[in-house]
Amino acid sequence: DETEPDQQDLPERKAEIARCWIKYCLNLLQSARKLLEDNIGELDPDRQLELKAQRKKEEDEKEKGRKKAVLFGTSDICDSVLAMEEKVSSVYPLDFQEAREIFLVGQNYVQEAKEFFQVDGYVTDHIEIVQDHSALFKVLAFFEEDYERRCKMHKRRIDMLEPIYADLNPQYYLLICRQLQCELADTYYEMMDLKVAIGNRLEKLDSHTVKKINSLAQFAIKYYELFLDSLRNPDKVFPEKLEEDVLRPAMVAKFHIARLYGKLITSDSKKQLENMQTSLEYYTFLVDYCEKYPDAVPAIETELELSKEMVNLLPASMERLRAKLSSFV
Repeated sequence: DETEPDQQDLPERKAEIARCWIKYCLNLLQSARKLLEDNIGELDPDRQLELKAQRKKEEDEKEKGRKKAVLFGTSDICDSVLAMEEKVSSVYPLDFQEAREIFLVGQNYVQEAKEFFQVDGYVTDHIEIVQDHSALFKVLAFFEEDYERRCKMHKRRIDMLEPIYADLNPQYYLLICRQLQCELADTYYEMMDLKVAIGNRLEKLDSHTVKKINSLAQFAIKYYELFLDSLRNPDKVFPEKLEEDVLRPAMVAKFHIARLYGKLITSDSKKQLENMQTSLEYYTFLVDYCEKYPDAVPAIETELELSKEMVNLLPASMERLRAKLSSFV
């Protein structure tokens, strides 16, 4: 009788432990990514080879220790420690196959945690677990070299996040809505970049690829705009000075929208000119904001430098396009 309350708590405790395992797998993969990425966030093959050689050396040293343990009759203890290490790995994955093994462990724990933390009754817990599942796919995609397969992983993220976002009431879950808006926008943005990279490998862009690039860009713009709209006051006015916690996300959203308008593909020169004008307006917003509030600069230095470049370059490009258009009139 005394243990009955403990038995009732058991499913929740198991689900909590599963969540800890999800975080562990995710942190292991994310830490590995930091070790392996180059200055543009892609996998660095030289660094990968260097770390693999370093690991091989460490494994050889460990094997020497194992042989000594056998010699001095302590091999049973050594084996039990090694068995525990293999079961609960702390070794950073260095390629897709190794990353996938950790991803699958994390994904199994996602299913286990979701069985208890269901959306009815545990909204925020359930959404956090789904966000972690999405993050597992995101970091696994980093290790994948095939762009098409990488795109499919990001599509899985979209498929799990969009239904949750659609069912949320921003009046009660504003912060979570903003998180999901940014994540969905970033995911569509990443997919668009991948489709552009795939298109660049073709001799000529086919209509299907053009349509896909434009569609992904427009979805990314939609979610960035939804996030920016959530920052407006009841009179729909955008804040003159942004709060510190939303400064970087808002500025990155503005910067990405500017870039996305520049990526839209159209054969209509007038439409192209409109897109360039919209793009220029968003880049200009960043530059003007940082001139007015210099304390914002450290949060968005890279984006600001690129925005300044585009503010200088775009007007000349637009002028050339206008001249081209007027010559046809």
